[in-house]
Amino acid sequence: MKDEVFFSKGMNPIKEDYPDLYDISVSLNDVCYTGKSLDYKTQKLVAIGIAAASSDNRAIKKQILSGMKELDITKEEVMDVLRVVLLLSGKPAFMKGINALYNIKE
Repeated sequence: MKDEVFFSKGMNPIKEDYPDLYDISVSLNDVCYTGKSLDYKTQKLVAIGIAAASSDNRAIKKQILSGMKELDITKEEVMDVLRVVLLLSGKPAFMKGINALYNIKE
Protein backbone atom coordinates (compact mmCIF):
# COMPACT_ATOMS: atom_id res chain seq x y z
CA MET A 1 0.00 0.00 0.00
CA LYS A 2 1.34 3.34 -0.96
CA ASP A 3 -0.06 6.75 -0.05
CA GLU A 4 -2.57 5.19 2.36
CA VAL A 5 -4.62 3.54 -0.38
CA PHE A 6 -6.64 0.77 1.25
CA PHE A 7 -8.88 -1.41 -0.85
CA SER A 8 -10.66 -2.80 2.19
CA LYS A 9 -14.08 -1.30 2.95
CA GLY A 10 -13.46 -1.76 6.66
CA MET A 11 -10.59 0.72 6.85
CA ASN A 12 -12.69 3.88 6.53
CA PRO A 13 -14.62 3.34 9.78
CA ILE A 14 -11.41 2.24 11.50
CA LYS A 15 -9.74 5.46 10.40
CA GLU A 16 -12.60 7.50 11.83
CA ASP A 17 -13.37 5.54 15.01
CA TYR A 18 -9.98 4.04 15.90
CA PRO A 19 -7.25 6.24 14.45
CA ASP A 20 -4.58 4.48 16.52
CA LEU A 21 -5.36 1.14 14.83
CA TYR A 22 -5.44 2.82 11.45
CA ASP A 23 -2.05 4.41 12.05
CA ILE A 24 -0.60 1.04 13.06
CA SER A 25 -1.96 -0.52 9.84
CA VAL A 26 -0.35 2.22 7.77
CA SER A 27 2.95 1.79 9.65
CA LEU A 28 2.90 -1.99 9.16
CA ASN A 29 2.37 -1.56 5.43
CA ASP A 30 5.21 0.93 5.27
CA VAL A 31 7.52 -1.47 7.09
CA CYS A 32 6.56 -4.41 4.84
CA TYR A 33 6.63 -2.54 1.53
CA THR A 34 10.06 -0.97 1.91
CA GLY A 35 11.51 -1.44 -1.55
CA LYS A 36 14.93 -2.08 0.01
CA SER A 37 15.76 -5.10 -2.14
CA LEU A 38 12.63 -5.57 -4.24
CA ASP A 39 10.82 -2.63 -5.78
CA TYR A 40 7.20 -2.02 -4.83
CA LYS A 41 5.85 -3.44 -8.09
CA THR A 42 7.69 -6.73 -7.53
CA GLN A 43 6.43 -6.85 -3.95
CA LYS A 44 2.86 -6.30 -5.20
CA LEU A 45 3.29 -9.16 -7.70
CA VAL A 46 4.41 -11.37 -4.79
CA ALA A 47 1.29 -10.29 -2.87
CA ILE A 48 -0.88 -11.25 -5.85
CA GLY A 49 0.75 -14.67 -5.91
CA ILE A 50 0.25 -15.19 -2.19
CA ALA A 51 -3.41 -14.17 -2.40
CA ALA A 52 -3.94 -16.52 -5.34
CA ALA A 53 -2.10 -19.39 -3.66
CA SER A 54 -4.34 -18.98 -0.61
CA SER A 55 -7.43 -19.19 -2.87
CA ASP A 56 -8.98 -16.11 -1.29
CA ASN A 57 -11.22 -14.75 -4.07
CA ARG A 58 -11.68 -11.32 -2.53
CA ALA A 59 -8.00 -10.86 -1.71
CA ILE A 60 -6.94 -11.95 -5.20
CA LYS A 61 -9.24 -9.41 -6.83
CA LYS A 62 -8.21 -6.61 -4.45
CA GLN A 63 -4.49 -7.27 -4.93
CA ILE A 64 -4.81 -7.39 -8.72
CA LEU A 65 -6.93 -4.23 -8.79
CA SER A 66 -4.60 -2.26 -6.56
CA GLY A 67 -1.58 -3.42 -8.57
CA MET A 68 -3.19 -2.38 -11.82
CA LYS A 69 -4.34 0.99 -10.47
CA GLU A 70 -1.26 1.93 -8.45
CA LEU A 71 1.53 0.37 -10.47
CA ASP A 72 0.19 -0.25 -13.97
CA ILE A 73 0.63 -4.00 -13.52
CA THR A 74 -0.46 -5.67 -16.72
CA LYS A 75 -2.60 -8.71 -17.37
CA GLU A 76 0.51 -10.43 -18.76
CA GLU A 77 2.45 -9.79 -15.54
CA VAL A 78 -0.38 -11.22 -13.48
CA MET A 79 -0.47 -14.25 -15.78
CA ASP A 80 3.26 -14.82 -15.16
CA VAL A 81 2.55 -14.83 -11.43
CA LEU A 82 -0.42 -17.17 -11.86
CA ARG A 83 1.74 -19.63 -13.82
CA VAL A 84 3.94 -19.97 -10.74
CA VAL A 85 0.81 -20.37 -8.60
CA LEU A 86 -0.28 -23.21 -10.91
CA LEU A 87 3.08 -24.94 -10.49
CA LEU A 88 3.31 -24.55 -6.71
CA SER A 89 -0.30 -24.42 -5.50
CA GLY A 90 -2.20 -26.33 -8.15
CA LYS A 91 -5.01 -25.83 -10.57
CA PRO A 92 -7.78 -24.79 -8.13
CA ALA A 93 -5.75 -21.84 -6.82
CA PHE A 94 -4.63 -21.00 -10.36
CA MET A 95 -8.22 -21.00 -11.63
CA LYS A 96 -9.37 -18.71 -8.82
CA GLY A 97 -6.65 -16.29 -9.87
CA ILE A 98 -7.67 -16.58 -13.52
CA ASN A 99 -11.31 -15.97 -12.66
CA ALA A 100 -10.42 -12.87 -10.65
CA LEU A 101 -8.20 -11.55 -13.43
CA TYR A 102 -10.79 -12.07 -16.16
CA ASN A 103 -13.62 -10.59 -14.09
CA ILE A 104 -11.81 -7.28 -13.68
CA LYS A 105 -13.06 -4.62 -16.05
CA GLU A 106 -10.09 -2.84 -17.58
